[in-house]
Amino acid sequence: MPAEQIASNLALVNWTVLATLAVGSFAVVVIAQVSTGATKGYLSFTAFCAAGFGVLAYLSDTGLPPIAAGSPVTADPAWDGARRAALAAFTVLAVVTMVQVSRGRGGVMPGIAGLVAGTAALVLGGLTWGGDIGGTLMLTLQLVVLALATGGVFAAMILGHWYLVTPKLPEAPLVRVARGLLVVVALQVALFVVWVGLGVGPGATGGPFAALTGSWALFVWLRLLVGLVFPLVVSLAAVKTAMTRSMESATGLLYINVGTIAAGTILAAGLYFGAGLLV
Repeated sequence: MPAEQIASNLALVNWTVLATLAVGSFAVVVIAQVSTGATKGYLSFTAFCAAGFGVLAYLSDTGLPPIAAGSPVTADPAWDGARRAALAAFTVLAVVTMVQVSRGRGGVMPGIAGLVAGTAALVLGGLTWGGDIGGTLMLTLQLVVLALATGGVFAAMILGHWYLVTPKLPEAPLVRVARGLLVVVALQVALFVVWVGLGVGPGATGGPFAALTGSWALFVWLRLLVGLVFPLVVSLAAVKTAMTRSMESATGLLYINVGTIAAGTILAAGLYFGAGLLV
C-alpha cells in the first residue's frame, strides 16, 4: 500500500526535511547579508537555526537504515562518508557565520563557504539516491529547489517576526525574501508539470501524467494542491501585504506557508523514496 511504503522510508523523508531546512534557511542568510538591509540580529539568529537543523540532519544521516524493500530507489553507500562530512562542515561554518555576524565582523566568507558545503551535501544526496546520471541530476535539482522553498519560507517567517518587534525596519528585505520564495514555488510548480508530464523517476510507469491517476494519485494530488498551488497563492499574497507594510498579515501568511510547504516537502520526499516519483 502507498501509505505503508512511504512510512517505511520515513528516515529518508526526515533527512530530506532537515537537510533542506538547514541549507535553505542558511542560503537566505548569505543572500540577505549581501543584498538587503536585514539586521545582524536576524541574520545571526537564522544562522543559529540553520546550524541547529544541520546538527539534526547530520545525526539523522548517521542513523539512516537501508532503503526499504519494494522501493524502486537504490542507494550507493560509497557517498555516505562524503555526504556526512559535508553536513558537518556546513554546520561548523554556519556557527562561525553566526558568531561573526553577531559580533559585527561580517561573516560573508564563512557564509559562502558554508553554503558551498551545504549544497555539496545535497549534491551528494543526489549521487547517493539518484541512480544513473540523469536521475542524479534530477534528484539533485529537486533537493536544491526543496531547500530553497522549505528553508526559504522558514527564514522568511522569522524575518516577518523581526518587523513585529522592530517596526521601523524598511520593508525591502521582507519584500525581496517573499518575492524570492514566490519565484521558487512557481519553479516547483513548473517542475511538477514537466516531471509528471514526462513520467520522470525510477518508479514512474504508464506514460505521461500517469502519476495523476495511478495508485499514488492521492499523494501526488496532495503534493500539487496543498504543497504547491496553495503556497503559490499565499506567497503572492505575502508579497502584496509586505509591499503595503502590513507586516502582521504578511507574517501570518508566511506562517501558513511554513506548514503547507513543509507538508509538500514531506510528500515529495515520500513519493520519491516510496514510489520513485519525482513531483
